[in-house]
Amino acid sequence: MSRRQRGVPVTVRALAPGPLLITILATLVVAGCAHVIQGRPVSVFADPFRVAGMPATDGPSGLRSDAAPPTRNVTNTDDGDIDELARQAISDVEQFWSSTYPSTFPGKFRPVRDLLSWDARDFANVGFCGDITFTFVNAGYCHDDRTIGWDRGILLPALRRAYGDMGVVMTLAHEYGHSVQFQSGLLSKDSPTLVAEQQADCMSGAYMRWVAEGNSPRFTLSTSDGLNNVLAAVISFRDPVLNEGDPTAGMDEHGSAFERVSAFQFGFTEGAEACRSIDLREIDQRRGPLPMVLPEYATGELPVSERSVRDIVEALETAFTPADPPGLLFEPVECPDARPSPPVSYCPATNTITVDLPGLEALAARTDDGDAVSLATGDNVAYSVLMSRYMQAIQREHGGVALDDAKAALRTACLTGVATTRLAEETPTPTGTTVMLTAGDIDEAVSGILTNGLAASDVNGESVPSGFARIDAFRVGVLGDEERCFKRFS
Repeated sequence: MSRRQRGVPVTVRALAPGPLLITILATLVVAGCAHVIQGRPVSVFADPFRVAGMPATDGPSGLRSDAAPPTRNVTNTDDGDIDELARQAISDVEQFWSSTYPSTFPGKFRPVRDLLSWDARDFANVGFCGDITFTFVNAGYCHDDRTIGWDRGILLPALRRAYGDMGVVMTLAHEYGHSVQFQSGLLSKDSPTLVAEQQADCMSGAYMRWVAEGNSPRFTLSTSDGLNNVLAAVISFRDPVLNEGDPTAGMDEHGSAFERVSAFQFGFTEGAEACRSIDLREIDQRRGPLPMVLPEYATGELPVSERSVRDIVEALETAFTPADPPGLLFEPVECPDARPSPPVSYCPATNTITVDLPGLEALAARTDDGDAVSLATGDNVAYSVLMSRYMQAIQREHGGVALDDAKAALRTACLTGVATTRLAEETPTPTGTTVMLTAGDIDEAVSGILTNGLAASDVNGESVPSGFARIDAFRVGVLGDEERCFKRFS
């Protein structure tokens, strides 16, 4: 987020593939949990008990105790648990594509030629796609020899610790997607990395749907916590946020967390056929006005304070011009028709937003970017919650809708997406301040919606169980408007 007053700016807030090597960028995150709404299903779109048409289910996720034996061998394996998991993952993904490819793409499906494992901490002279693997903490697909390789020493164990077995499986399903791209003709050596990565995200989503439907003989995936953890793993491979002056800005892009999760969800919801539609034009439409790089020397972080909260609320008033703007308080008060949802609460009876500044500041805290399990943290994890409470006031003024049920939770997520897009443009306030989102802010919002759910909750702070549904609703708003949110989540 950025704030400018009287012309003075105050800022808030891929590994590049080799010639024929496509890799996945690793910055790991951990998913948390949200409160769960109890109640009845609400509609085909806003049903908290369904995920992309499937029941939202609890249950185990990961390698089955009675898993079918693997069909592939691994070169340079240490015969440990991680390589066995990877071996099973590739075997399973191949079984999916063996049945899916013929009905989706032209020609005959060809399995990858070889699988290679290495330990990035090992000085051993192991080569992958023309490079040595010492310090290569990654996984990749090599087009030259049609090989998939991975680091068993650092990357895959970290993924497994953070997200369980399915974090590893998702990563390798993504890499296998690159093989499918080349053999189907969707991708060539000259294709942009951005398109290649998001098509592969989509293909991993199509495979994960197959697993979630119970078709896999090796893995299970629950559509609640299991799928939430997979989405967190997808978010972890987002591009780093760069400044305009950075010489690598705009080069070899893989995509923001918002973009990569969107691509994954397309595949999960619509199947492998949907991956055909991802190209530069489609990605550009999804980006719209959202900023992709920070101004030079900017951090993209606006420290939480009473002044910053007032500035953002005033900017929202400018953007939405409600006839009865909500009041703003910084001390707790009794609300007769809603429970508190700290650190920001909305009371419909009094039309007031109450902010717990220390709590909001804690929500905005950034973790060390060098942390092996860092997530997309920062100011907009907090400010997106503030926006969501303002959008509950917009719902109250709209009338005709409940504010305390599952529909309201997803409608709030959707309208928070609308507010996010509005504030991506410079928004003046009555006090002479200009507020604008910066690069990285939308990823922080997406991470918060997945991990704590507050920006996708009802007036009592209750969220639906599916992080997939929460993010999907948010995207509807980012790409739409208020009318679309009210119609879809009615």
